[in-house]
Amino acid sequence: MTTPTIALFAKYPRAGEAKTRLSPLLGDEGAALVHRQLVERTLATMRQSGLPFAVHYTGAPAAEFRTWLGDDVPLVEQGDGDLGARLARVEAPAILLGADIPGLSAKHLRAAAQALEDVPVVIGPASDGGYYLLGFTQPVPALLNDMPWGTDAVLGETQRRLDGFGIAYRLLEELGDCDRPEDLERWPELLP
Repeated sequence: MTTPTIALFAKYPRAGEAKTRLSPLLGDEGAALVHRQLVERTLATMRQSGLPFAVHYTGAPAAEFRTWLGDDVPLVEQGDGDLGARLARVEAPAILLGADIPGLSAKHLRAAAQALEDVPVVIGPASDGGYYLLGFTQPVPALLNDMPWGTDAVLGETQRRLDGFGIAYRLLEELGDCDRPEDLERWPELLP
């Protein structure tokens, strides 16, 4: 199998547009700063994994992302549509990733790539009922269309669909995400 490419989905850290659920605690600037740190931390983790990667960006032109992340970071515009439509544009084999998992390490990414040598789908479950990672060897639009994104039903619905299609998958270690003010209690180093 061809080595999967990690596709990090990242929004530009503009105040009032990034990590807005943290704004009541940190203000718009503070929430954007936490998002900036999470993206930079995830980018460093992807580099450590040794796997190929690209940042799928939104919220600012590519030039602003290059200024922020560097000229050596491959950039792909997310394009229009809901999250499922944007995720479905990523070519297989791939590992889809968000930037809101402070506990993510290079070993998790390498474990995902290794799992894809044995099964067509790998999932990194998040403690909130969603997932932080979805890897696949072939396109999986049926897992991305009409998904109740942002709810605690995403992981269960994904597994139900995989089981219904008879597609084998492997679960990785569950990790916590950082979306709400109470999540920051676990990662005080992210506080501005």
